[in-house]
Amino acid sequence: MEKQVCEAEIEIKNEYGLHMRPAMQFVDVANQYDCNVTVSNGQNNVDGKSIMQISLLAATVGTRLKIRAEGADAKEAVRALRALVEEKMFDEQTSGDKEAG
Repeated sequence: MEKQVCEAEIEIKNEYGLHMRPAMQFVDVANQYDCNVTVSNGQNNVDGKSIMQISLLAATVGTRLKIRAEGADAKEAVRALRALVEEKMFDEQTSGDKEAG
């Protein structure tokens, strides 16, 4: 079976960035897939399945990260991680949500 490679660039959009709770969510989603997941902030490449390594990225709001997945389910993993970061924004409220609520 051919090994898939899939890459995507994502932007941290939630107000408080990739602090511990969203970092743990990211790692939890990455670990649902059999493929290898690496994340880069342009300076560091880290294991996307390691909470310690993901936290080293110190990604604040607006940070662009590159996700690379290699393995049979790479495409699905990247799709799920992109949705978590850019669409669900780790299920955190934004300052606009707080003002509206």
